[in-house]
Amino acid sequence: MYQYTDFDRRFVQERADQYRDQVTRRLNGQLSEEDFRPLRLQNGWYVQRYAPMLRVAVPYGELNSAQLRVLARIAREFDIPSDEVFQEAQAKQNAIGGIAAPPLSYGYGHFTTRQNLQYNWIPLEKSADVMDLLASVNMHGIQTSGNCIRNITSDERAGVAVDEIVDPRPFAEILRQWSTLHPEFAFLPRKFKIAISGAVEDRAATAWHDVGLHVLRNASGEVGFRVMVGGGMGRTPIIGSIIRAFLPWNQILNFLEAVVRVYNRFGRRDNKYKARIKILVKAEGQAYIDQVEAEYQRILSQDGAPHTISQAEFDRVSANFAPPTLAIQPVLSDEGIKDQLAQAGEEDKNFARWVQQNVAPHRNPHLRIVTLSFKRLGQAPGDATADQLDASALLADQFSAGEARVSHDQNLVLPWVAADQLPALYQAAKALGVAKPNIRMLTDMIACPGGDYCDLANARSLPLAAAISERYQDLDELFDLGEIDLHISGCINSCGHHHSGHIGILGVDKDGKEWYQITLGGSDGSALSGEPKAGKVVGPSFSSGEVVDVIEAVLQVYTDQREHGETFIDALTRLGLDNFKTAANAVRHPAADKALSPAA
Repeated sequence: MYQYTDFDRRFVQERADQYRDQVTRRLNGQLSEEDFRPLRLQNGWYVQRYAPMLRVAVPYGELNSAQLRVLARIAREFDIPSDEVFQEAQAKQNAIGGIAAPPLSYGYGHFTTRQNLQYNWIPLEKSADVMDLLASVNMHGIQTSGNCIRNITSDERAGVAVDEIVDPRPFAEILRQWSTLHPEFAFLPRKFKIAISGAVEDRAATAWHDVGLHVLRNASGEVGFRVMVGGGMGRTPIIGSIIRAFLPWNQILNFLEAVVRVYNRFGRRDNKYKARIKILVKAEGQAYIDQVEAEYQRILSQDGAPHTISQAEFDRVSANFAPPTLAIQPVLSDEGIKDQLAQAGEEDKNFARWVQQNVAPHRNPHLRIVTLSFKRLGQAPGDATADQLDASALLADQFSAGEARVSHDQNLVLPWVAADQLPALYQAAKALGVAKPNIRMLTDMIACPGGDYCDLANARSLPLAAAISERYQDLDELFDLGEIDLHISGCINSCGHHHSGHIGILGVDKDGKEWYQITLGGSDGSALSGEPKAGKVVGPSFSSGEVVDVIEAVLQVYTDQREHGETFIDALTRLGLDNFKTAANAVRHPAADKALSPAA
């Protein structure tokens, strides 16, 4: 993974020192909250429903074991509210009514769909100490919030995937360096998100981003980018439009400068709901593309293409992504590994299932890519306790050359596992509680923190996630249902990506009560889902107590009418929405506000 230079390390530490001065002045009254707000946001500090929330940047999802251990220490020592704050929060949650929620918790980090990690309870007076700890391992919260270019995301299998055309990580790092504190793009009309992939399968959901980049090769073998612009979820879900089918790789920064500059010039600032670039692209169509091309040509001709990436610079960055030296070298032949895994699978059915669902092939045939599932009963999707973060660091050291990746689906990936070490890793991960063989299954759901923590949410996400997980604990049933994407958002901002789920759940407010809208047939663009698209609403919203029954009714239609070997999304495509919609809308409880308990 990328190794920070002396300049990088000095920059991050100086930023932490600057933040300490800012928060000190805020706490002693020299800075008003109004003046402090943009300063804390620039460093990833929000004020959420009950307490400050810190979003830590994890560029393109890569973490080393030292960073995981610092993240664990922050969770253990700093993610702790005062008794007064926590009791008040718990009382407010209990007073909402209509839905029986699991107790609030603290002392953990939360993996997000943008490959970052969040904390929900760090007191402001301790925030500067946290930033110093992060800086000690080259981490920070820069541009994880605010109207700027956010954390660059990528494929969690980048550099190791068997279907990879070009490793996107050097480009992701170059984009990170270009976009960090870019003086022209610090105050865009709205937040701006970029995702990059270099594989045949799109595991980064690039079409759903403000800018989606695919690194590819043309018929002559030359490397370049397919550039999509204007994707996004929220109130108006839109798939990005291809505005360049092939752009030479060394021109990507010049071209993106044009893309963002035109948006900065013409994007709406009078209405935050219409401020994203997707609205501009949708409204202007070809006119926007023409403006970008004109600006790009001006940058090339008049400005002298100042951001052209030289081969020397690309080689310098790429050298930092050389494969690691593995502490454990494979000792078995390919045939020996096959026999070993087969025997282990015969002895433990769940190990065989784990290999099937959680283990992926690697470009090195002696290695595997392993996903640790952070979707366990009694724990919110994507949450990792301090002990789990520490233990994950140990697993990374023992089995993956000290490296892990945060996935788009809120799990943790070990990218350098020797194939003959899979049985040992499985046992260690099982003891930690992160070896459930449910990757891409119904319970491997995406969920935002929702109304339990976020003050933007209309409804809570986590109690629904808990109830659905408890209902579908039987692994035989899960494997019979097959691979299904379930995504839950607590509000229309779509942090849980409900639009792209095969089954999507959106929290809405009706007369002060929590209700939920169900969508079917969405896709993030992965091999499992097919072409990216937004799901369709199946009917009026449902009360909290009806949602699990609606999911069950929809899945019953699938199991009753599927053809042999047919996945849920394929059956839905073949059968159409009507049968599923009828089954969902037949679920109406007499008491519309019937409460949901996690054991429902």
